[in-house]
Amino acid sequence: MGAGSPETAAVAALLVMAAALAGVAAGGDIVHQDDDAPKIPGCSNDFMLVKVQTWVNNRETDEFVGVGARFGPIIESKEKHANRTGLLQADPFDCCAPLKEKVAGDVLLVRRGGCRFTTKTKIAEDAGASAIIIMNNRHELYKMVCDKNETDLDINIPAVLLPQDAGTILQGLLSLGQVSVQLYSPDRPLVDTAEVFLWLMAVGTILCASYWSAWSARESVIEQEKLLKDGHETSVNFEAGGSSGMVDITMVSAILFIVVASCFLIMLYKLMSHWFVELLVVIFCIGGVEGLQTCLVALLSRWFKPAAGSFVKVPFFGAVSYLTLAVCPFCIVIAVIWAVYRRQPYAWIGQDVLGIALIVTVIQIVRIPNLKVGSVLLGCSFLYDIFWVFISKMWFHESVMIVVARGDKTDEDGVPMLLKIPRMFDPWGGYSIIGFGDILLPGLLVAFALRYDWAAKKTLQSGYFLWSMVAYGSGLLITYVALNLMDGHGQPALLYIVPFTLGTFISLGKKRGELRNLWTRGQPPRICTHTQHPSKESSTAAVTSS
Repeated sequence: MGAGSPETAAVAALLVMAAALAGVAAGGDIVHQDDDAPKIPGCSNDFMLVKVQTWVNNRETDEFVGVGARFGPIIESKEKHANRTGLLQADPFDCCAPLKEKVAGDVLLVRRGGCRFTTKTKIAEDAGASAIIIMNNRHELYKMVCDKNETDLDINIPAVLLPQDAGTILQGLLSLGQVSVQLYSPDRPLVDTAEVFLWLMAVGTILCASYWSAWSARESVIEQEKLLKDGHETSVNFEAGGSSGMVDITMVSAILFIVVASCFLIMLYKLMSHWFVELLVVIFCIGGVEGLQTCLVALLSRWFKPAAGSFVKVPFFGAVSYLTLAVCPFCIVIAVIWAVYRRQPYAWIGQDVLGIALIVTVIQIVRIPNLKVGSVLLGCSFLYDIFWVFISKMWFHESVMIVVARGDKTDEDGVPMLLKIPRMFDPWGGYSIIGFGDILLPGLLVAFALRYDWAAKKTLQSGYFLWSMVAYGSGLLITYVALNLMDGHGQPALLYIVPFTLGTFISLGKKRGELRNLWTRGQPPRICTHTQHPSKESSTAAVTSS
């Protein structure tokens, strides 16, 4: 409830939370790691999501989402051109042996296991089926591929894999009457509007947080200069550049930050369950309340100065302004409402509001003192991001960071330490997401750039802030381009953002001859105007007198 030590401790915990999901920018829906399976003749389709619309006794019912196979013909993309066909359960159910009865162009529902996907499909085709729907044995979507030794494939019916829960429901519909299905795979729009808004949200958050951080630093300097004029030189430290509520990152803490974040990420991966997600929700709500309260108090204090300047002592929190006490219940209500209704389609709004307020507050409080510390922090985050998105597959057989971000081991739609926007104009729905760390960590460097520019009295073009913002926006844009080129697979955003932002900053500093000062001091050379020096005229007079 202020800028004291409780907030500093909270910020440290929140930074770890943010870094735990530092590199997730995702929009994909197909899970698991069958990308290395070779494309061979007859087995070279791109993986695509497939909608399975159902009817029971000519009455439209549920719609399920599955994934198409590498083999077989391409599934129709237009709903109006897709055929509605009867559905039958295969006998035997695993479809690993010739069917007991022939089918006349119906779609067969079969169970996964017992033989290869291609074997099941070929048996169904030989029995006269027009398509095959395979019910997975897990609550996930797997990619149906071919083995390396399958060189003579001639499959002419499509195959679709459904997750276990969807397959179980579909199997239950067969007991209610005559079931018909329609298979089609609508194309996604070329430009994902959710990613556009997410880009604007990330850039806007850093912009606001940087100006708040720079404004606070400038007010602190003005306060110091006033103290100097009043003769309080011993109580002022110019190098600190901030108030007691600010936290400067050191070299050791920058490295330790990544180590602790990695441990936290592994803990999330290993302990991910319903109760653990509930714990994360509570932690996120506490951080969101603190962030939203800090932002609202900063905004409202300009209109309610008496309430902002009057304080009362609160146990553990110390002196708290009346304005903070008035705002706090509102923030708590917002967080509680989000926590209760977080599974609703509109809950992403509350999550983004709390998340943005939290990020802005952390960037305003936590500061990079110089470019050296910033380079270490972002460099370690860059390696951390790549490792837990890509290299972790070698040890854990799946991307640890993406599994945690999506909440694959729970019934939740991802963990709360993310900004998310629904893909409203996408026929597949879902969310585009970005981790807190993809905004917060580069944002610390961008905020440092603006503080330096203001202290050095630089213009936008001659400073570092504008170009750092352009670099961040470009890096995030490249992230989303890569995300779409990689068929929606989650990407380590800092892989693209860090080289852009850090590379631009260092290149400009070197070109302008200011790199050494940026690297070590992080402040422009300062001339103390309050030190009393004898003037030239008085010195001359003293010499003449003597």
